[in-house]
Amino acid sequence: MVDAALKIPPPRMGEPYLLTPGPLTTSYAVKEAMLRDWGSWDDDFRAMTRKMRQQLLAMVGPGREDYDCVPIQGSGSFCVEAMLGSFVPKDGKVLVLANGAYGLRAARTMEYLGRAFRLLDKGDYLPPRGYEVAQILADDPAITHVLIIHCETSSGILNPVEEIAEAAHAAGKKVLIDSMSAFGAIPLEAAQLRYTAMVSSANKCIEGVPGFGFVLARKDELARAKGNSHSLSLDVHAQWEAMEKTGQWRFTPPTHVVAAFLAALDAHEAEGGVAGRGARYTRNRDVMVAGMRELGFETLLADRWLSPIIVTFFCPADPAFEFDRFYRGMKERGLIIYPGKLTVVDSFRVGCIGQMDEHVMRRVVEAARDTLTDMGVASAAPPQAALEERKILAA
Repeated sequence: MVDAALKIPPPRMGEPYLLTPGPLTTSYAVKEAMLRDWGSWDDDFRAMTRKMRQQLLAMVGPGREDYDCVPIQGSGSFCVEAMLGSFVPKDGKVLVLANGAYGLRAARTMEYLGRAFRLLDKGDYLPPRGYEVAQILADDPAITHVLIIHCETSSGILNPVEEIAEAAHAAGKKVLIDSMSAFGAIPLEAAQLRYTAMVSSANKCIEGVPGFGFVLARKDELARAKGNSHSLSLDVHAQWEAMEKTGQWRFTPPTHVVAAFLAALDAHEAEGGVAGRGARYTRNRDVMVAGMRELGFETLLADRWLSPIIVTFFCPADPAFEFDRFYRGMKERGLIIYPGKLTVVDSFRVGCIGQMDEHVMRRVVEAARDTLTDMGVASAAPPQAALEERKILAA
């Protein structure tokens, strides 16, 4: 496990820290792994693909023997669409649980697929709960699958996956999980959750670079997925079948990204796996949130729902505060933050993941303080109406 007092090396000269939910700041080893070219059909690259799949399966925990790993080219949204299009039959129906932009994007994906779904939209502040899911499933027996967003990064909510999965299984429904921004730092054991499929991405908590995602799915469900997909390139069953037969990707793979990801996987294991990576991110969050609150900033969420992935803060009510100026000021100090993605209030987000430790998070607080001073912002407190709304909705 990483020593909390050990400072992670800074990015290369001139590179800012990316305080985002991915792409994120990567290590020298990950960057350097991309300096060599690989033949996509060559045995060496096939061995790299095989090793990558095995290492990802090892992170599933007990029950991994029932699962397989299928990498998919593209961004995380490509993988979510691939999962929904491949594992939900054309006559199936999905309960989409949303409490932010990515749950709503999944619902939009279902519209594009032309497949039935029901949406539970909890807004920006609260997670869906198991008892709510149980009631919906009892009222709507046509539902066949439940889609859970593990960490909703538009707000930073860490959703209660375990209780939702338990409610779904109790009703005889299958579970699909979008763990884009949580897999690799927060436990997601297959034996406990018994999910049909889960998707994540190379450029999140494992700290690789963008270019592909992956599906971890039950082998029996992979076999049953044949013929479901609406898409040639996003057919998870076809990709799995080809890899099992040839060891190759069906279409041109992101060879350099795979090489970088293998370096990232080795570093992940050396840090102590999921537990070690999660501990560093949690420390990042705690140090940064404490410091920002001392400056007067307020988090969107109550502590119990704060994820160690990304934290959303209300924008200050002070009329001198302008997010664009605040963003530029932080960037000038070598820190790139993320704009808000909420539906109601003005906000911004600060990521806790990537090659960063608590020393970097203290820099974040110092930079925020200095930027507010330069802007002439006297108070970082949010509008009272935002706090009242949070209080009402969280009750």
